[in-house]
Amino acid sequence: MSCSSPASPRRSPVPATRFVVPFHELGIVDVPTVGGKNASLGEMIHQLASLGVRVPDGFAITAEAFRLHMSQAGIEDWVFSQLDRLDIADTRALSSVAAAIRARIGEAPLPNVVHEQMACAYAQLSVAAGVLLDENGRGGVDVAARSSATAEDLPTASFAGQHETFLNIQGLEELDRAVRKCMASLFTDRAIVYRVQNGFSHRAVALSVGIQRMVRSDLGSAGTMFTLDTETGFRGVVMIEGSWGLGETVVQGRVSPDSFWIHKPTTKAGFRGLIRKELGEKALKLVYYGAGVPMSQSVTEVDVPSCDRGRFVLTDDEALTLARWAMIVEEHYSARAGHDVPMDLEWARDGRSGELFILQARPETVQSRRASGAKLETFRLKGKGRAILTGKSVGARIGSGPARIVRSTTDLSAFRDGEVLVAAMTDPDWEPVLRKAAAVVTDHGGRTCHAAIVSREMGLPCVVGTGTATEKLRDGQQLTVSCAEGDIGKIYDGAIAFERQEIDVASLPVSRVPLMLNLADPTKAFSLCQLPSAGVGLMRIEFLVSNWIGVHPMALVHPDRVKDAAEQAEIRRRASTFSSLPEFFIDRLASGVAQIGAAFYPRPVIVRFSDFKTNEYAGLLGGKAFEPEEENPMIGFRGASRYYDDRYREGFALECAAIRRVREVMGLTNVIVMIPFCRTLGEGRAVIAEMARNGLIRGEHDMQVYVMCEIPNNVILADEFSDLFDGFSIGSNDLTQLTLGVDRDSDLLTHLFDERDPGVKKLIETVVMKAHAKGRKVGICGEAPSNYPEFAQWLAT
Repeated sequence: MSCSSPASPRRSPVPATRFVVPFHELGIVDVPTVGGKNASLGEMIHQLASLGVRVPDGFAITAEAFRLHMSQAGIEDWVFSQLDRLDIADTRALSSVAAAIRARIGEAPLPNVVHEQMACAYAQLSVAAGVLLDENGRGGVDVAARSSATAEDLPTASFAGQHETFLNIQGLEELDRAVRKCMASLFTDRAIVYRVQNGFSHRAVALSVGIQRMVRSDLGSAGTMFTLDTETGFRGVVMIEGSWGLGETVVQGRVSPDSFWIHKPTTKAGFRGLIRKELGEKALKLVYYGAGVPMSQSVTEVDVPSCDRGRFVLTDDEALTLARWAMIVEEHYSARAGHDVPMDLEWARDGRSGELFILQARPETVQSRRASGAKLETFRLKGKGRAILTGKSVGARIGSGPARIVRSTTDLSAFRDGEVLVAAMTDPDWEPVLRKAAAVVTDHGGRTCHAAIVSREMGLPCVVGTGTATEKLRDGQQLTVSCAEGDIGKIYDGAIAFERQEIDVASLPVSRVPLMLNLADPTKAFSLCQLPSAGVGLMRIEFLVSNWIGVHPMALVHPDRVKDAAEQAEIRRRASTFSSLPEFFIDRLASGVAQIGAAFYPRPVIVRFSDFKTNEYAGLLGGKAFEPEEENPMIGFRGASRYYDDRYREGFALECAAIRRVREVMGLTNVIVMIPFCRTLGEGRAVIAEMARNGLIRGEHDMQVYVMCEIPNNVILADEFSDLFDGFSIGSNDLTQLTLGVDRDSDLLTHLFDERDPGVKKLIETVVMKAHAKGRKVGICGEAPSNYPEFAQWLAT
């Protein structure tokens, strides 16, 4: 057997007479010959390697080789006649026919010409890797055999998980067997059903096999990557998920992975746009079993040591590198297509060399299919219930039905339409049953696992990574599965009424006055930013401190002052994965602010520094050690008065550090800060000076500082406050309270609390006129415009 040297790179399609082609000779024009997956690998190697994108080398066995294999085995007509007569609704017949077809394809020997060309290509790949085959075809470089159907990775169908992949293949005999098994996987039960349901002719789809050098991610890490947010379709981020070991654990949903979100525009501009990351459990990893074992046993699952579970699988720099590569890939495919093409990629990090690789890239097929200007669908629970489990939400929908625990394929026959499928993880073979489900709940998995991808495609609410769903839930138990409450998906006990609404964004009224959103929850930002708005008029830091941190800032600076041992332990537990207690606060706060800043970028996002009252601060972990008791916290030690006071100065420094990281490190200069409850001009000057001591200097790096207008003195001295600050936001709730002398929380005085009072309106009118005369912007963030349409109309005149 002699092997010719590899041909030089070419740009024209591969001739039909070639059965094996190196990746570097392939391009996207070769989809009909080698399928979307292999064509994409060739395209990236040929076009993007010079830009730094690293892809493992390999070769493709063409679709024509598959057709020749079918023809020489004498089974082509028999296969398609079996499929023509098959009713896919008859699951027993489907399973029997599919198994018979796979057996015939897998048992037939490859045509000699295909085997010879494959052997040559494998030998050359092994030589390039410095691992030689012996005279009997043993040894050689370890490779993966990946299926690549000629209708795969199209913009209208993902074919996610429909065909097989075989890992850690070594030696010519094992490679030959893996190739035949890949070819046979064109006829898995799930692939047959998928083609029928998506309108693909069985005869029109052939299967190419990609042979790719294995990256030793079994010693490192691997996962998936999307150039959009998979839940909302927001195009401004790259989303990465990963776990230790081979990436199949992430794709199959066997683990709860780490997650990273990187903001595209600021990363392209040279900033470190990693705006959010979440640590996953990563309890298992898939590794090489060992050399010389049967192909079916070449990889195995092992437990991940606790020290590795508690650290991220990628450094920040590695996540940013992968994101930059993903953006290069997206830009290339978009340029070829003449329109935006969001991408779905797989990545791996070699544990020996530390090198990163892109293993495959294909068009994303769920969010990218949503028509521009399509209606915004929203779901809302109408009743209340007890959440018995939580996980990661997928799909932003709500579903209800009786639970059905599925532990293996033998349980599928009992599944009924409208049930909630509960499993440790889903399997691609279950897709015919998934289409009957009201919702899906899994123990493991992340937002890019099989269960998540298929649920999005089918429009099902899905909660992944609950940890214990199969243990805690029981067959027949009525459940409500809600993915409409942000990133946290909730499973409620019982049937809770819910409603679905459609908002036609194009039909929303247009106002001559810019409308901004009041937004506290970062997990809703990627969805809400797609509504027409001028940005975010108020983001309260208090929400992030309460819900994302939960610890008093001063307790993180001076943990020794917290006397309660249990509180001390809980504080240290929450910050255990961070380099220090203060870093925990800074990182979490910066992440929450950055997610909203990135969602609306480059539109302004006005972030108000913390305005807890002393009784609210005391309710945080460790708070009692730092907060005085006040008779009337509403007009006590709050807002600006805290920032320059020794009792909170160090806490305010943490808030400033978080904002500085968002603006200067992440590049989100659209973030504007705002000072609440600033009573006097002297207090305003003191706060500005304190900010400057912490590196936030008004006017530097386009830094704008706004002030809340919620005290009559802010109106009386509006000219002077305009010299100190760049804009005002009218807090009509507090302004009404202090103008009328009415405690806004008093049940006895609710009849007197009215933002429409002539005195309140006069103050609002005065500050608007004075601020505009000074060239300052003015907004309003109280409830009055929402509660009283006539008040909003008056503001707009």
